[in-house]
Amino acid sequence: MKERLEKLLEEALGDLEKSPDRSGLLEIKTRYLGRKGALTLFFKELGRLSPEDRRSAGEAINSVKARIEEEMERRLDILDEGHRQERLKKETIDITLPGRRTRPGRIHPVTRVLDEVEGIFLAFGFTIAEGPEVELDYYNFEALNIPRDHPARDMQDTFYVTEDVLLRTHTSPVQIRVMEKQKPPVRIIAPGTVYRRDSDITHTPMFHQVEGFMVDRGVTLSDLKGVLTLFLRRLFGEETPIRFRPSFFPFTEPSAEVDIGCVICGANDPRCRVCKGTGWLEVLGSGMIHPEVFRAVGYDPGEYSGFAFGLGIERITMLKYGIDDIRLFFENDLRFLEQF
Repeated sequence: MKERLEKLLEEALGDLEKSPDRSGLLEIKTRYLGRKGALTLFFKELGRLSPEDRRSAGEAINSVKARIEEEMERRLDILDEGHRQERLKKETIDITLPGRRTRPGRIHPVTRVLDEVEGIFLAFGFTIAEGPEVELDYYNFEALNIPRDHPARDMQDTFYVTEDVLLRTHTSPVQIRVMEKQKPPVRIIAPGTVYRRDSDITHTPMFHQVEGFMVDRGVTLSDLKGVLTLFLRRLFGEETPIRFRPSFFPFTEPSAEVDIGCVICGANDPRCRVCKGTGWLEVLGSGMIHPEVFRAVGYDPGEYSGFAFGLGIERITMLKYGIDDIRLFFENDLRFLEQF
């Protein structure tokens, strides 16, 4: 048996040395050490030996097995190292080549103006509130004194999900949700995304709005004018002309639209296409909160009063930066965005 084991070891080592790849090595391992391998047959012969010879024969077989396994691992390591070196040669990076330039990001102009608006009102003592974009008809219309048969609903061009669920058309529902949970005094702004079925160079189906309101005892129209005048002059400049015009909104009474002097022509060019020669630009709507809105949230209109206002961020951004097409905000054209 000893001579046969030595011959087997010699053959196995020779085969391992000549094997060109990993699959060949695994095949050799199966041939010699597998369940039906050549070395396994020697183990089966142990049962026919005397107890004295069985021990020495078993040690000799195990020694040959260990030697084959050791040589197998060595050959595998050599092959793996060769493959690794070949891979490294193929993956070599020429560090003298110019690198890819990382382009710095820009803050989107709409985000920039929204941050500025929020910052101004936070400095006034207002806090920020948010609400769901998929809203109930009750909060979007009914609680704001816009019943189902009200003509103002036609002006909203609403996206309905079901008869009672819709994509909010303004951020005013946040006003109702806040007042339901919080007793006066409250000073809140509610920035967010709103949706209407409208699309042209000055309208998009999705845009951003900021609703704001203040409720307390003794809040008057003078407070409304003071807060909005200070806000607009912080936003557009201290010398900005401002005027309030009577208007109508179902959820405020009295109501007013607020205009500023045209920032494009300086309010002195009758040919200006933006202000159409009037010298004025509408920037927001406002008014004293309607008593019916107070009753919907459980406020006593005889005890409390308040004002509310709303503005479109895209419109403010267009005026602030002289942009004439709202679609530019959403086309992701780097030539446009890099200006900011």
